[in-house]
Amino acid sequence: MDLTSLDDEALLRLIIQRNQEALGVIYDRYSRLVFSMALHAVGDRLAAEEITQDVFLRVWEKAGTYRSEAAKVSTWLASIARYRSIDYLRRRGVRLDHSSIGWEDLTPGSMPVTDNEPEDYVEQESEHWRIRRAITHLPEEQRLVLDLAYFFGLSHSEISNHLGEPLGTVKTRIRLAMQKLREALKNDLPVEK
Repeated sequence: MDLTSLDDEALLRLIIQRNQEALGVIYDRYSRLVFSMALHAVGDRLAAEEITQDVFLRVWEKAGTYRSEAAKVSTWLASIARYRSIDYLRRRGVRLDHSSIGWEDLTPGSMPVTDNEPEDYVEQESEHWRIRRAITHLPEEQRLVLDLAYFFGLSHSEISNHLGEPLGTVKTRIRLAMQKLREALKNDLPVEK
């Protein structure tokens, strides 16, 4: 049976059943995406290859954790690649640069404070927490495109290529995420998914 004609979710079901050929098809479809994200994050080809192997090992081990209602397979893989890249950098004691941090790195004290007055400092820290809280309430697919745009520095068309999503879908997700964040921050409410 030719597995290349199966959709991603069917391949993951086969991977759960320990079908190595299905893993090979998923690898062929998405290894370039995973590798390029890892390479962009860590800046080292050998490390990016290790991360890519690690991501697909995790797919083999954890395919049963994938939930189609939460994200597309490409989005799920991109998210794993991003977190594995961050883990790799942290293990080596590398401080992530401005284009490689994630929302979870935006904690009190991590954002620049522009004034030395204690009241201003407290106000700015409070604002940083409001932003982080609002972002964590976004749907995973919207948070991922924001990650790719703002932390990895990818253009809309690069995000589209990396995720295998139509350009219009990427633009819509970014626009919706920004609208939700604007509304949540304006009204000091959690983002509605």
